[in-house]
Amino acid sequence: MMSKIVRTIAGITFPFTLIYGLYVIAHGHLTPGGGFQGGAIVASGCALLVIAFGSKWIMKRIEEHHLSIFESLGALGFIIVAFLGLVFGGVFFANFIAGTPMLFGGIPSSPAADINTGGTLPLMNFAVG
Repeated sequence: MMSKIVRTIAGITFPFTLIYGLYVIAHGHLTPGGGFQGGAIVASGCALLVIAFGSKWIMKRIEEHHLSIFESLGALGFIIVAFLGLVFGGVFFANFIAGTPMLFGGIPSSPAADINTGGTLPLMNFAVG
């Protein structure tokens, strides 16, 4: 276990690292970054906690079973979004955006739908992250 100063700084910077990682994941379709890069940032924040507090301290608070569930949900979400492209767009991994013509009539367009310019890419980025 590290000194009190290292543990304090790690505790302070961890939430900001998480927020920045989620920001990179969420804006991956607009800026350089995405699910993998944002996930690497989040993982580096977790590694910082392991270095500062030790692996035994982390294992007391986070069960491996919960991490396995998150990993499985990410993979399942990625596959579901890919198959939604097949169902709605006629192509596996189709990037359907609201208002575009698709199989089965597509997603209706509205002024609020113009905000989502990334289509399914942000959903895939969150699944990968």
